[in-house]
Amino acid sequence: MRAPARRPPAHPDARGRAAAQSAAGGVAQAARGGDVPREDWQEAGFGIYLHWPFCAAKCPYCDFNSHVSDRIDQHRWARAYCAEIDRLGTLLPGRVVQTVFLGGGTPSLMDPELVAQVLGRIRATWPMANDPEVTLEANPTSAEAGRFAAYAQCGVTRLSLGVQALNDDDLRRLGRLHSVAEARTAYDMARAVFDRVSFDLIHARQYQTLAQWRAELTEALAMAVDHLSLYQLTIEDGTAFGARHARGGLRGLPDDDLGADMYALTQDLCDAAGLAAYEVSNHARPGAESRHNLIYWRSGDWAGIGPGAHGRLSIGGQRLATSTPLAPGAWLAAVERQGSGALPDEPLPAEEQATEYLMMSLRLAEGCDLARHARLAGAPLDHARIAPLAEAGLVQQHADRLRCTPQGRVVLNGVLRALLG
Repeated sequence: MRAPARRPPAHPDARGRAAAQSAAGGVAQAARGGDVPREDWQEAGFGIYLHWPFCAAKCPYCDFNSHVSDRIDQHRWARAYCAEIDRLGTLLPGRVVQTVFLGGGTPSLMDPELVAQVLGRIRATWPMANDPEVTLEANPTSAEAGRFAAYAQCGVTRLSLGVQALNDDDLRRLGRLHSVAEARTAYDMARAVFDRVSFDLIHARQYQTLAQWRAELTEALAMAVDHLSLYQLTIEDGTAFGARHARGGLRGLPDDDLGADMYALTQDLCDAAGLAAYEVSNHARPGAESRHNLIYWRSGDWAGIGPGAHGRLSIGGQRLATSTPLAPGAWLAAVERQGSGALPDEPLPAEEQATEYLMMSLRLAEGCDLARHARLAGAPLDHARIAPLAEAGLVQQHADRLRCTPQGRVVLNGVLRALLG
């Protein structure tokens, strides 16, 4: 993995440095004369997700918690974010923060001063890993070289760019506000500032042919990118596309066979370019994987801050699912009036933790640690469920590691149904 463009300074406290080295090396942390038992979340680490809910426009395919607003008091939002960081700091003292992800919405609409304030408060609240990954999502329409440089100066180490298509007609169909030329300019600006840049593309779009997707993906791979998130267009309820599709007005969508062919072509082209699929929809050169997203897929702990942000936190021997109000105004008011933007926590029983771990880990090329799953579930995964999937070439088991094959990842939902019963 390339070194970040600019790193926040390592935590000056010796205990913090030791914790960071322990977390990075996967060694149980010694504390005050005795070894602390390793908790399950430490298998994957601890990160922070901060949600910025605002966009310049709502894309018709998007079902994320994003909103368009003419007036945003960024100072007020900075105070609320920092108050939540303070609250979580008292619940999770001494945690080593390995990753921070500023997602949205369009976080590149955040003032750099707001980003600096939030990242500064995180560094003041918890020790940071020696090489933290700090990602910010950006849209090409909000690209500005000086703005990118300012983000890097305040601690952002990785940029995730929402390109979505390298075809101007399809960008318009997707409701995007940028052109291909603007996307390329934004990418070049990002590469000049950040050592790690990812971008997203959507395939199986309206009227898209296999040959067109081949040409577009080949063009993307030629841009010297080290991480690509490649998603098939899905039509979600509650979106403009969903309503249009229900009325029979969303024409030209590929059928299932063409969608499967596009997925297979994606794997072939990315493998040949050295960007293997480390997750169902994510491809990276070795060492350039999204460390923050790996915390999710490996069932680590993460704190969710902001409207609609979900989290998983292990406190006092109990794993909790956390959530927050979806509406930006409701979340902001809750923080300001009640001192907390969190909804009531939901305890996760061990069986549910085991199921969640299995479902998320099998998305990864590295697969599921069966010994860890057995510790969570209280019993090993039934071999009688694994055997027929292995015979069908959908999964492989080597010692205590269960992986989906490339063929199995195509039908992952079916594999999971067979394993979970």
